[in-house]
Amino acid sequence: MIIIADGGSTKTNWCLLNDDNKKIYFNTEGYNPYFVTSAYVEDSLKKNLPEDLEFDKITEVYFYGAGVHNKEKADQLKSAMSTVFVHSEIFVGHDLLAAARALLGKSTGFAAILGTGTNTGIYDGNEIAFQIDSAAYILGDEGSGCYIGKKLLTDYLRGYMPQAVRDSFWETFHLTPDDIQENVYSKPLANRFCASFSKFVYDNTDNIAYTHNLVKTSFTDFFKNIVSHYPDYKTLELNCIGSVAYNFRNVLEEVAEEFGMKMGTIIRSPIDNLVKFHIDHKVA
Repeated sequence: MIIIADGGSTKTNWCLLNDDNKKIYFNTEGYNPYFVTSAYVEDSLKKNLPEDLEFDKITEVYFYGAGVHNKEKADQLKSAMSTVFVHSEIFVGHDLLAAARALLGKSTGFAAILGTGTNTGIYDGNEIAFQIDSAAYILGDEGSGCYIGKKLLTDYLRGYMPQAVRDSFWETFHLTPDDIQENVYSKPLANRFCASFSKFVYDNTDNIAYTHNLVKTSFTDFFKNIVSHYPDYKTLELNCIGSVAYNFRNVLEEVAEEFGMKMGTIIRSPIDNLVKFHIDHKVA
């Protein structure tokens, strides 16, 4: 049996694949190694993986995760997982590779992630051949749920929100400015906190002009600061994975058209396509 997992900063989707290619799905929280330690990952996995998982029969684990930018971060996660999947060979790769394999299979093209964070790259059909660093949630991550959430929170703190949106925000969250500052600057996992407000933006359809503009400016920054810097980007299709890309795909298509880029495939989660990739190609 093998396990394939796609891990974002907020959530990880897992699929257990047995010898007959029967699929069993389950979820845990996300494990971005920039925000959690090996000890945290080990403890979380032991608490949250299904109790009836037959660990002694699992021979391979393929984990693709946000924040796996180098060998050091990959080894950090691998170390934690090796204490849980003690009989397994463990592969830890970048979530952008998972996105590319899910979106493009073995074809070449442009792949992106717009979820809690942002990631983009050119895929050569095997590996990520070139990418521009998203610079993570403090310095960049334009277009992500965290970026949209930060813009919303900034408008709230500065009093720029329309009053109806401000009232709805208060009724939904009951957060004071001090509460927000505390969550962003003093508590762990500020990226998840900020990203959680993208759902409020999506749900707040009564103030569509404000929310549409907030999302559109976020995607415009995504194109202006990242996508448009890829050589010949207008000749490529925008293939994208993530809840933000999926939920706001109409706005994303609008901005892509303004920048002269055609839309490709947009899916919420890569796990189904990623599992199919592993079944079809049997590669790590």
